[in-house]
Amino acid sequence: MKVLKFGGTSVGSEEAIRQVAKIVIDKAQSDQIAVVVSAVGGVTDKLINIGELAQKHDTGYQTALQDLRALHLDLFEKLTGEKSSTTIDEIINELEEICRGVFLLKELTPKSSDYIVSTGERLSSFIIKEFINKSFDKITLFDSRKVIKTDKHFGHAAVDFEASTKLAQALTLNQINLFPGFIASTHNNETTTLGRGGSDYTAAIMAKLLKAGHLEIWTDVDGIMTSDPRLVKQAHFIDHISYEEALELSHFGAKVIYPPSIQPALEIGIPITIKNTFNPEHQGTEITKEWDQDKTLIRGITSIKDISLINLSGSGMIGIPSFSFRLFKTLSDNKINIILITQASSEHTITIGVAAKDAITAVECLSEEFSTEVKNSIINPIESEDELSIIALVGANMRNQVGVSGQMFNVLGRNGVSIKAIAQGSSERNISAVIVKEDLDKALNVLHESFFLSDSKRINLFIIGTGNVGKAFLSQLQGQFTYLKKHHQLNIKVIGLANSRVMTFMKDGIPLSKWEEKIGESTEKFDRNAFYQYMENYNLRNSIFIDITGSSEIASMYSDILKESVSVVTPNKIAATAPFGEYKALKQTAQRFGSQFLFETNVCAGLPVLSTLSDLIKSGDQVHSVEAVLSGTLNFLFNEYDGTEKFVEVIKKAKKMGYTEPDPRLDLFCEDVKRKILILIRESGYEHEIGEIALESFLPESCVGSTSIDDFYDKVEKEEPHFKAIYDKAKANGTQLRVVASYKDGKASVGLEEISPEHPFFYLEGSDNIVLFYTNRYKAQPLVIKGAGAGADVTASGIFADVLRIAQSDQ
Repeated sequence: MKVLKFGGTSVGSEEAIRQVAKIVIDKAQSDQIAVVVSAVGGVTDKLINIGELAQKHDTGYQTALQDLRALHLDLFEKLTGEKSSTTIDEIINELEEICRGVFLLKELTPKSSDYIVSTGERLSSFIIKEFINKSFDKITLFDSRKVIKTDKHFGHAAVDFEASTKLAQALTLNQINLFPGFIASTHNNETTTLGRGGSDYTAAIMAKLLKAGHLEIWTDVDGIMTSDPRLVKQAHFIDHISYEEALELSHFGAKVIYPPSIQPALEIGIPITIKNTFNPEHQGTEITKEWDQDKTLIRGITSIKDISLINLSGSGMIGIPSFSFRLFKTLSDNKINIILITQASSEHTITIGVAAKDAITAVECLSEEFSTEVKNSIINPIESEDELSIIALVGANMRNQVGVSGQMFNVLGRNGVSIKAIAQGSSERNISAVIVKEDLDKALNVLHESFFLSDSKRINLFIIGTGNVGKAFLSQLQGQFTYLKKHHQLNIKVIGLANSRVMTFMKDGIPLSKWEEKIGESTEKFDRNAFYQYMENYNLRNSIFIDITGSSEIASMYSDILKESVSVVTPNKIAATAPFGEYKALKQTAQRFGSQFLFETNVCAGLPVLSTLSDLIKSGDQVHSVEAVLSGTLNFLFNEYDGTEKFVEVIKKAKKMGYTEPDPRLDLFCEDVKRKILILIRESGYEHEIGEIALESFLPESCVGSTSIDDFYDKVEKEEPHFKAIYDKAKANGTQLRVVASYKDGKASVGLEEISPEHPFFYLEGSDNIVLFYTNRYKAQPLVIKGAGAGADVTASGIFADVLRIAQSDQ
């Protein structure tokens, strides 16, 4: 004997019922089967509405009844070819009589309500029986009310299994045995219902009563998934799961199966399979007593979207056992279900989670129960915290496994998801956490990526700056997109993009091949506060903000961004060279909120200078002194300039090649070099300010006082003899000109120096940079980092490297 249950979507249309009939008849060729069906999709809600209209003395219930009659007669005709049915008319007429009584009395009792809503299953089961009977005559329709007996708790009746078993055993079964789901009756034959998900429960009851070998729940999905696919796109199907795991998942929001339906099957070990009516070839999810010890720790991640937390707290609770008893009894008496419970070991606080719809009633009844204690300040006033959700990790393999909760909390913390309450049962099959509802989507996705090693980890980028470096970065990202997804499981999406004029956003990602087109089409003017608001409202997991500007206004956003647990990557040096207190505060903010603040490209573009320095410090080394040529621009200028072409023309060439800042004066005034050596000093662990760095400028005073870029060019051209004299002197001495930044014994300086051939700086070519670190481990011979230190491509590659460091930091 097999029991098959078909839900409302499976019997929701003519085509769906034809598919159900095909499945049932195919199964009946080899097995004796019992079939349990729900009402036609949407009919139960219509019946509830009819009852409510009648109670309100609204004659509209009569129109709704006729619509209901027409719906079922139309379905009956399409399936059987017959335009009328005495049985359908009788059922609807009985329903009409009950509703007329409700209408006249203006009272809808639970008993009347149960009779009204029972009509849906009685109608659907009759229609399905008549249709199947046309091609398979070994079918009997039973009235579930004559088999399943319950108490008088109308709306959610409790089954009397002893009486029901005797009635079931007395049935004369056919090859196909059809039962309406959801409905039952009292011992006095009064119609009752089994509550939400009652058809699933009916199927499980029948499986137990008939001692079936298998229970199949047919629905509109292929089985139980690792998470809600509407929220987690990478969720996948579970082929096997244990009863206990299924109970945990269904309790915490997995809608495929109703929790009580598992219990009767669990008691006698009947396997349950979840199948898709519209994809019957799919294997579905099998639920059995055993669990897969050799599979993943976590079987599913589920959630309840709308809950509220209620706290009973106060110093007067300590050591007094009656508080818990009164709390739970009061809620029970008011029919309020407790979803989650947690209590501090100090006994000072008991926190419960209830459905959001029950929160007001819970606060009111508990406030009344504990009014004396509140008045006497023994406990605190009872309040609810709303707009919350529960997420739960479920898996039998979590038992005795170290680190699961740690991984869960670490992943959530890094993404700025604050945990309000935690609960874990002694069975260790479930770890639950209460979070702010607006973080639910993000939390589910980061947990799924972490525990299920999803096909790819999504990284969400918000970028301001589409100049030379920005273009180069986006080009590199486009070129590596497929490689990173295939070989490193990174799915990097650009969600927001802005230049100085406009901005554009796409939550599913701006196509990298069309980013210029998308930003060109945008009419939304750029506003830094609006850009930040988009990031905050999207609230996406694994988000990174990339500032590819030189703007102090954009840099001022970093603190707020880091507080949202969004990491920051930037070649903009303003934040890292701000007053030391502000620089330190940014570092601390990133650490506190689980975000990262990376600025590798602040020094030597794409060279791994700061990351190498960080590794030295973390591993216990100490930097004593630094010598460096830090400006690729200035190095290019003094390598290119030989007196045959004016110095100003070499500057213009460097700007055209992308080696200089948009305003080349920042390079020539050596402000950029000062910022870079300051960053190296600070990242070496020393407190230093930019004003403490001594500067010997190689520019004449007239050039320093320029009022614009063009004015600067004019003055540099007039001072050509000055630059020619510097070059001629170095050439005569057999030296090379380098702008050198150094730090030693707490003092820092920047200036133009003549470098002799035996020094490492002598042989620098083009726009190369070089940094020498003298440390405890590198005393006689310094640690040398050398390479291209300017240009859009190398700077973009440094930004890319920082993005990848963040993306892979928890992998």
